[in-house]
Amino acid sequence: MSNSVYQKHVFVCTSGKVCPGQGDTEEIMQILRAEIAARGLKHQIRINKAGCLDQCGNGPVLVVYPEGIWYSHVQPMDCKEIVESHLLGDKPVERLLYDGRGKLV
Repeated sequence: MSNSVYQKHVFVCTSGKVCPGQGDTEEIMQILRAEIAARGLKHQIRINKAGCLDQCGNGPVLVVYPEGIWYSHVQPMDCKEIVESHLLGDKPVERLLYDGRGKLV
């Protein structure tokens, strides 16, 4: 393992009053982690649980850094597309983009 910083860091809201009730945030975490592990990228891309991201009512929510790209209403079936398109291909999944005001972009 190298001492370098991750190329991308994904935070998935898994707590708070709303996100866990709007979708299976634990399953989203598991799928994202499995997709990254299957590609041997655990040391380049980090998937973390986050506390409440204060975007209640728009969940499940996740944010990808260093870009600061937010996704809302993420479901387990969206995870592979997020990994392939955004995390590996640097092309955000437009239909899930979130603008921080309760609206999809």
